[in-house]
Amino acid sequence: MQNEPLIRIIEAALFSAARSLSLVELKNLFPEDQQPADNDIRAVLVELSAQWQASSIELCESAMGFRIQAKALYSPWVSRLWEEKPQRYSRALLETLALIIYRQPVTRAEIEEVRGVAVSTNIMRTLIDHEWVRVVGHREVPGRPAMYATTKQLLEHFGMKSLDEMPTLAEIRDLEDVAKRHELTLPGIETEREALRAQTKQEQEQPELLIEDEQD
Repeated sequence: MQNEPLIRIIEAALFSAARSLSLVELKNLFPEDQQPADNDIRAVLVELSAQWQASSIELCESAMGFRIQAKALYSPWVSRLWEEKPQRYSRALLETLALIIYRQPVTRAEIEEVRGVAVSTNIMRTLIDHEWVRVVGHREVPGRPAMYATTKQLLEHFGMKSLDEMPTLAEIRDLEDVAKRHELTLPGIETEREALRAQTKQEQEQPELLIEDEQD
């Protein structure tokens, strides 16, 4: 198979898919006796990425594979295609997720020990329902509590190939210190006052759609 048809077939598949496609899935687009080598597919992906450098789209590689997405520059316009506003998560949920990311595998009791408050059942259910977190085993202590770890879906959601791309805890603390000194709010993380205000408003409008509480 010539390189040009291979490029166009893979390009069409990436455009048509509503998710990331792995190398295996891209290879399986072709009959078994005509499947290109992994190196050939990777070469095509490099070529496509180069072709889209000056366009409004880009090739993104995550833990789940490769996908086409609009460049962040155009998000103010593209986001208008969806009426629903992006869901905002409480500080409690984000702190719980961060502890699982950096201390996995970790039990609920260990999370509560670090945070100093009980972890809401709704928080754990939300993380599991989003497929960002899963049970990977049980701690061999009395009661055999479940141990939680992150999933490939979490990496896919944030467009990362591995957890190595996460900032270190030291970098996060430095960023928080800068934000406090300049009275800034970190993007995507609500202050306690904002979380309480959002929760009260949302409970009044839609009681079933709650921003997570600190307690069950």
